[in-house]
Amino acid sequence: MSTASSTTFRLFRLAAFAEALSWTGLLIGMVFKYLIVENEIGVKIFGPIHGALFILYVVSVLLTRPVAGWSTRATFVGLLASIPPLGTLVFERWAVKKAAEQPLEPVAI
Repeated sequence: MSTASSTTFRLFRLAAFAEALSWTGLLIGMVFKYLIVENEIGVKIFGPIHGALFILYVVSVLLTRPVAGWSTRATFVGLLASIPPLGTLVFERWAVKKAAEQPLEPVAI
């Protein structure tokens, strides 16, 4: 595995974890806003953080696609995984398993 491939895949894994963590923070903020104290502070904090990490995750999926050799369908599933809470973690686990089965190498586009 080349250094660039390894770095790209690590970025993807980090982005998947961070996006899921920010989703969790946003959901907790929404619970406090609408059910517990009706205070928007959690949403005001985690909303922008989640938005930025969502974009980072989408970009990391697109950058990792040629390195990991994902099909168009797998890439689409990876992008869709960013929508449901914690979906990025499920896709990240699949990607790690697939990467263990084959070495990561840059693919000519």
